[in-house]
Amino acid sequence: MDHIKELLNNNDIDKAIELLELSIADNKNCDEAYFMLGNAYCKKNNWQQAMNAYCQAIELNPESPAQMAYNHLQDIMKFFNHDLYNP
Repeated sequence: MDHIKELLNNNDIDKAIELLELSIADNKNCDEAYFMLGNAYCKKNNWQQAMNAYCQAIELNPESPAQMAYNHLQDIMKFFNHDLYNP
């Protein structure tokens, strides 16, 4: 996981997502991997995938930091003005 964190910090997001998905395929019960996957998708502005990953992490571990990240992402989405993009 340290290598993946380094990739995320260096903005090598696609490689980090690839490794996280492999990690999840090997261990579907790793809430940390789902949390990090959510963070990676956030960096790519893929809000739906980020929320899905955070939800998986929360389902596995309700005390996961993914809960706070999920809440923050929901707050961000509340401020999104759809009228500016769909006149």
